[in-house]
Amino acid sequence: MRISLRGAFGLAGIAWLAGMVWGQQPPAAEDLLRHAIELHQSGNVTAAIPEYRAYLKQVPGNVMARSNLGAALARAGLYEEAIAEYRKALESQPGNAPVRLNLGLAYYKAMKISQAADEVARVVKEQPSNRQAIFLLADCDLRLGENQKVIELLSPLERQSPDDKALIYMLGTALIRDNQPERGQVLVDRILRDGDSAEARLLMGATKMSVHDFAGALADFQKAVDLNPSLPDLYSYYGMALAATGDTPNAAVAFRKELASNPNDYTSNVQLGVLLKQEENYAEARKCFERAMEVRPGDASARYQLAAMDLLDGHTDEARIALEKLTREIPQFVEAHVSLATVYYRLKRKEDGDRERAIVLRLNAESQAAEPGAKVK
Repeated sequence: MRISLRGAFGLAGIAWLAGMVWGQQPPAAEDLLRHAIELHQSGNVTAAIPEYRAYLKQVPGNVMARSNLGAALARAGLYEEAIAEYRKALESQPGNAPVRLNLGLAYYKAMKISQAADEVARVVKEQPSNRQAIFLLADCDLRLGENQKVIELLSPLERQSPDDKALIYMLGTALIRDNQPERGQVLVDRILRDGDSAEARLLMGATKMSVHDFAGALADFQKAVDLNPSLPDLYSYYGMALAATGDTPNAAVAFRKELASNPNDYTSNVQLGVLLKQEENYAEARKCFERAMEVRPGDASARYQLAAMDLLDGHTDEARIALEKLTREIPQFVEAHVSLATVYYRLKRKEDGDRERAIVLRLNAESQAAEPGAKVK
């Protein structure tokens, strides 16, 4: 399950330094490195870090020692410093896959998911059978909304390991998010063979959400909360179901619970931001949308919400620039056209506003005509 996957994404550690030829550095440096490794292996990373740094002042080109320093820094929660050390190591050995995987892990721990995905994708390309890298990349892609990439990555493994519940859960999540509820349901049923679980209930609820059975989804999410309230993404889905059934106060509570354990959850940031905007809590809403943009750079929904915030805050020209770019990139984005029309009217550009309004009317008419059961005139 994804909850166990997070624990599985540990840094590679220091065991691969055991084969070092100690005689290649001065005795003082050798003693520093040996002591740093002993401290590191005993779990005393706070003491190991300055020992590694002192050693690297004498032997700056030792890639393995620098990677060890990165691992110690990451274990101490100093992810930015760890990232810097791994990047220095890769400058000397760009083809070192273990170091690159550790760099990806450090980005992941720092919640820089796009950068993590870029680094780990290179490892998977070089080592297509590296399951740790594959699972980490799949988790990154899920967070980035790249559901099709997850499906392509995990489907071959699912055929090889049909009983791997963590794999099944991630793949099922991607299938449901990709509007393939039938295939996702097959995987849900496989998880349910071993009895009820929060993971299965979450997938079942997500499947119902995809066909707009919000009441049914809400019941499944409530059951999942009873079974395992710490399951990643659960409160995000729970919040969406609560909002869809009209319970916006408790929806906001659910989104905040998700963000308490994962401040970079994209969906919860956007959804909570929308609720806060409705309450006219614009400062906190903007922070939510900005965090969503950090998680998914260039995302259209977050960009639109930030443009809407600019409009509400009176930054009309900034809103115009952002909305014009959005409507050029996504001509069918109705809400962006609506807001852009408002911008033009505020700027006394009536002709442009009327043009945007006409586009909105046309897009709405096309959408209604495409709905099942629409009358053909």
